[in-house]
Amino acid sequence: MSETWCRSCLVITPDDTRCTACGSTFLLRHNSADNLFIAHVDCDAFYASIEKRDDPSLATRPLIIGGRGRRGVVSTACYLARAFGVRSAMPMYKARQLCPDAVILPPSMGKYSHEGERLRTMMRDLTPMVEPLSVDEAFLDLTGTERVHGGPVVQTLMAFQQSVEREIGITVSIGLSCNKFLAKTASDLDKPRGFSMISANEAASFLSDKPVQFIYGVGPAFARKLAAGGLNKIKDIQALSIDAMAKRYGEQGYRLAHLARGLDRRKVERTAKRKSISSETTFNDDIAGLDDLEAHLWRQCERASRQAKAKNIAGGTAVLKLKDRHHQIISRQRPLDPPSNLADVLYRALQPCLKKEVGARSFRLIGAGFSSLCTAHNDDSWHDLLDAEAPRRAKAERAMDRARAKFGDDAVKKGRGLKRPKPG
Repeated sequence: MSETWCRSCLVITPDDTRCTACGSTFLLRHNSADNLFIAHVDCDAFYASIEKRDDPSLATRPLIIGGRGRRGVVSTACYLARAFGVRSAMPMYKARQLCPDAVILPPSMGKYSHEGERLRTMMRDLTPMVEPLSVDEAFLDLTGTERVHGGPVVQTLMAFQQSVEREIGITVSIGLSCNKFLAKTASDLDKPRGFSMISANEAASFLSDKPVQFIYGVGPAFARKLAAGGLNKIKDIQALSIDAMAKRYGEQGYRLAHLARGLDRRKVERTAKRKSISSETTFNDDIAGLDDLEAHLWRQCERASRQAKAKNIAGGTAVLKLKDRHHQIISRQRPLDPPSNLADVLYRALQPCLKKEVGARSFRLIGAGFSSLCTAHNDDSWHDLLDAEAPRRAKAERAMDRARAKFGDDAVKKGRGLKRPKPG
């Protein structure tokens, strides 16, 4: 049965053009809404929206979040900046050319993480089946929640959308369908502040005239490979059997053949396991000197440590990332026993690795992080036979963490953190 919902007052209205209860024309209609339970929630230009919320003077200005140096990259851009062609992952110099009047701000990851956690808490109030994909998006399975929330899933999600705007001060777009692929596809159809639905019955016809790149995971290289085989539109894939696609393209072909028909058997998983926590920076100019590279390494260790501590996660492996002037990536790992989230432990594990790489080469990027993640126990009573001062330094670092939490990040600085490296 087809029903029309008013997105302003959340009631069913018999009029397809205007709500008979409140007069709003902000309506939502779909024939199969009662049979759709998988949602994809995606914040609209999340970083930029948070900054505009906190600084109303930015409301009508194009805003770009990202690195401001010559080698900086766009993290995200508000919709005003996107109208000029600015896109995520675009080099900042190009974004400046496209939108010279834009305000450019560095990302405030601590603030974004905090707001992302608030958002996830609100999602879990709807259903325990929440699968976060990033700080600003997640899948939800709302199967069986109608009785709990006193109404159909569509109404629950519309109310959630309003609550996010009211309580967090940003907008989200929602896609609702029968599986994860179609839900994510739907959430991109009507941004910002959108709400779209795709049913299983209409999926194949909806997808048929779209280019193959419309399917998530089909990048330029795979698209060229498909085009060489005569597959330019999704309907070209639909015309082949699933077995034929698998024979041509292996596992990728098998997956693509299913998605082209709107088929996706993946379940919403309550915990999307995180594989690593890291921080990195790209330098304005290549750096070859060990002292400056060590200073940058310490900063990245502090940032990665701060993220890990905020999530009560420790790492069993320390990871160093370098990129040289020829864009060659170098990765080095050292085991941490026991697992740790301390900046001092991370730095001392990676500093020897860095020292070995420094020589004739210069570097454009450095990063540090933890992998082999586990729950942090924060037990600093362990005694390293090779480093008797380790427990004392751990205790001092946690004391500094408490001081920063109370008085701000700049309240206390470690000795090596006082050195100012060449700008990164």
